[in-house]
Amino acid sequence: MGMLCKFFGSSIGRKVVVALAGLLLCGFLLAHLAGNLFLFAGEGAFNHYASVLEHNPLLPLAELGLLALFLIHIAVTLKLRYENFQARPTAYAEQRSKGGRSAGSRTMTWTALLVFVFLIVHLKTLKFGDYENGLYKLVMTWFQNPVYAGFYVLAMVALGLHLSHGVQSLFQTLGLNHPQWTPLILKAGFAFAVVISAGFAVIPLWAFMQGGPR
Repeated sequence: MGMLCKFFGSSIGRKVVVALAGLLLCGFLLAHLAGNLFLFAGEGAFNHYASVLEHNPLLPLAELGLLALFLIHIAVTLKLRYENFQARPTAYAEQRSKGGRSAGSRTMTWTALLVFVFLIVHLKTLKFGDYENGLYKLVMTWFQNPVYAGFYVLAMVALGLHLSHGVQSLFQTLGLNHPQWTPLILKAGFAFAVVISAGFAVIPLWAFMQGGPR
């Protein structure tokens, strides 16, 4: 136990924690996207999906676990960033200015901030919104607001950029990179980012073109 605590108290251990939390969050994103796709099946199918999910006795526990993952991912990442800055502020600044980095790696902080703001707005409008007439109508009504729909799409672009670098870093941190497999991992990580980002982004665009709930 002492060795385990010492490991997770180290910089490498904290990176592993961030990677594991990120991996589990990727699993959530995939499951959440699959559920959201029920919108395309119509009001009955989507409301049935939402009802089954809402009446699942394990939902509160799952939501608490998800919240814990988000907080751990954010808090430990901020701690690592702060430690890196304290250790080598000048070298760190120079490293950031060098070329050869991807758009995802250069914008990790800003995309994370935008996604965080999106989560607050998303929870306020949909999770804690008034869906007395069904979640389908609530979602479709909000997506008729061009500002909300546009912000949703922008946030999904940011999420895609964040994932494009985050998934690659995840595998590297967990020691799963290998000269033979790294190119495939990079492509798979990029493909995952595109699928998640585009999958979520197409929903408000489609809903907006539908002209609202019917």
